[in-house]
Amino acid sequence: MSAEARPDPAAAFIGPGAWRHGLSYGLLGLPLAFVALPLYVILPNHYARNFAAPLAALGAVLLAARLVDAVLDPIIGRWCDRLAARSRRTLLGVAGLNAIVLVLGLWGLLFPPAGVVAAGTTALLAWAGVLMAIAYTAYSVVAVGHQAWGARLGGTEVQRSRVVAWREALSLIGVLVAAVLPTAAGLGATVVTFAVLLALGWWAWTRSIAPIDQRVAQIGPGASPLRQGPFLRLLAVFVINGTASAVPATLQASPSIEPAFLATYFLSAALSIPLWLRLVPRFGLARTWLIGMLLAVVTFVWAATLGEGDIVAFLVVCALSGIALGTDLTLPGAMLSGLIGQLGERGQREGAYFGWWSFAGKFNLALAAGLALPLLAWFGYEPGARDPEALRTLTIAYCLLPCALKLAAAAALHLLVIRGPQPAALRPATHP
Repeated sequence: MSAEARPDPAAAFIGPGAWRHGLSYGLLGLPLAFVALPLYVILPNHYARNFAAPLAALGAVLLAARLVDAVLDPIIGRWCDRLAARSRRTLLGVAGLNAIVLVLGLWGLLFPPAGVVAAGTTALLAWAGVLMAIAYTAYSVVAVGHQAWGARLGGTEVQRSRVVAWREALSLIGVLVAAVLPTAAGLGATVVTFAVLLALGWWAWTRSIAPIDQRVAQIGPGASPLRQGPFLRLLAVFVINGTASAVPATLQASPSIEPAFLATYFLSAALSIPLWLRLVPRFGLARTWLIGMLLAVVTFVWAATLGEGDIVAFLVVCALSGIALGTDLTLPGAMLSGLIGQLGERGQREGAYFGWWSFAGKFNLALAAGLALPLLAWFGYEPGARDPEALRTLTIAYCLLPCALKLAAAAALHLLVIRGPQPAALRPATHP
């Protein structure tokens, strides 16, 4: 059967045996999400407690390494396209090598050599900075290559959403595992577990359903995705919405109950994904995403009315905002996959598009901090303050700011995508 006559491989994610294809492709998402929490949360505390590293300097090193990683994402995306153009085996092989580098980098970060520690704080921070840049870059190669592979599978709105859903649902499980394992088993066992999961995920990926060969002889530089109007419009919605989602969701919780809030948030997001997927055939990807945004707005407004002691209500807020998060994780990526095909670049430039997509996702985190933290300072908030005025300030920063951003994202989605001059891949479709 010719490539033109073959159905899109994403069709295998619907119907009997779909779970096997979903698990084979999506399993790698679990360890990739698993590694993020140790690097963001555990590493600073680990260095401060065990090596007396100053948090301010360590934070600057972490930020610098993250900026290098973000800037490299578009370049990595184009490189992944060239690797895939050579052969799928080449892409998978390079991803496997980078997975090994990622494991070694994580181990070296958490367990620096005694000589580096003895050399003093400057040497330790230099070690951490170099290894973080290497680990982040290796992570991006694996992640962008994996995302681009899923986009090359093609498919209808429903099929594309199933492909992304498997990857993102397993990623959420990875976040939950990473939140528990370091405390329960220690850092050494955490890295070993990560290495095993990463190896299993890569192995499953190599045996997952493959995209149809597009018979591309050579991947040239081509036009930048940033010159594609439809992509820029979708990216604008993604950035505005992602910034709202990146503002901390634990609000006014005390440290003793924060784990319960976070667990509720991420578990609700994972469990909600199958429910959102059931709406896609009826409303299409764009309108289903819009429903999720509006649910988040209602949740943020309600959260703004709660007080410090409303523990049960805050748990419900975390559950509802987690459910809304399910659309953010699943539907935009599926929309981008369809857009790439509609623009005639399927099988050629998925990496380039997902490189910029990954860059935007990391930019969201910086933009959220850049909005929320100055807002807190402007209102005179002091860290640790619990007086009524301080709590009102927190409410503005962590409830009303995300609400305003979500409303802006919903308006942009409606005007630029649902009602805008978009290709068919972004316009809401009516399914039988």
